[in-house]
Amino acid sequence: MACNCKLPLPESTDTITSVDEGGSATFSTVHPDIILTNILTRLDGPTLASAACISSQLHALSCREKLWTDICHSTWPSITTPRLRRVISTFPDGPRSFFSNSFPLLASLEPTSAVGSPANHHRPSELISAVDIYYRGELMFSKVVETETVSGWFRCSPFRIDLLEPKEVVPTPIPYPDGDDTCRGLADDLTLSWIMIDPTGRRAMNLSSHRPVSVQRHWLSGEVHVRFASILKGDRGSSSEYVQCGIVVTCGGSGSGGMQVSEVSMLVEDMDGMHLNGGDSLVILERTLEGKKGRGRRREEEGRKRYEKYLEKKRERRERKVRTEAILDTLCAVLGVFGFGLLLFVFLCK
Repeated sequence: MACNCKLPLPESTDTITSVDEGGSATFSTVHPDIILTNILTRLDGPTLASAACISSQLHALSCREKLWTDICHSTWPSITTPRLRRVISTFPDGPRSFFSNSFPLLASLEPTSAVGSPANHHRPSELISAVDIYYRGELMFSKVVETETVSGWFRCSPFRIDLLEPKEVVPTPIPYPDGDDTCRGLADDLTLSWIMIDPTGRRAMNLSSHRPVSVQRHWLSGEVHVRFASILKGDRGSSSEYVQCGIVVTCGGSGSGGMQVSEVSMLVEDMDGMHLNGGDSLVILERTLEGKKGRGRRREEEGRKRYEKYLEKKRERRERKVRTEAILDTLCAVLGVFGFGLLLFVFLCK
């Protein structure tokens, strides 16, 4: 996404021509309308961005707004609402900027110092969540939710975004699992995109790992919990040095027919498993919105690796905490014995 489309677009009536050193016609002799209609419209976003870096002619053609609008709408059907169309049009380069923000995995993983973090930087007054869930390549669920972030209730309560009402369910083509193998298959069949948009700051990011990082079936209720996650940087040296932005899709239903989605929610928790409130979560989300984005390719593998690294660091922190508590318990026991002995010595001396 490093190429900036600031070159003037060629007129559709002109033919782009050039000849290589050997005198033979090159790819650029093809009429731009043919390139635009029959080639560029067949490319996905990352491939189109790569094509823009090949030549100045392709660079100019690849910056057509309609190309990127169609790619964004086909990739994320949820953003086709009138409100989001208007919001995306205000991005620096419109849908192209939105795609470059929303498609890649989040790149920045190193925690920052809390002292150096700006205290009163731009805080979004509203967050828009655009969510799309696919099952075996077919759209299964799509929704847009707007969340206000200025009230005291939001800032003091645990950060949580629910897409479904308490009794709302979404029918799916997912067959009811008859064993652990079926549950594991969901890790390959389900994909989820959760784009968090700051409409005022004209920024966006995708908080999903694209594919599940874990699939678990509840032993009692039989519900299947599919987890997607992004690991965000927090404040160095604290329990929120790394935080997990977890997205859980809960599927249930009877033993016959397809399963139903009964819950799609997002929570933010620290390395101790404590849920962060809205105010603390907003600081981390705002920092992540400003951070660098990673590469669009191999998102599933990278997302799973980061989640496993987070679990490893979480386990190391828990082990350090247990060792520290064991040392403190030992010191308390020693001090208790010493104090009892001292009191006994004073008593005997009397």
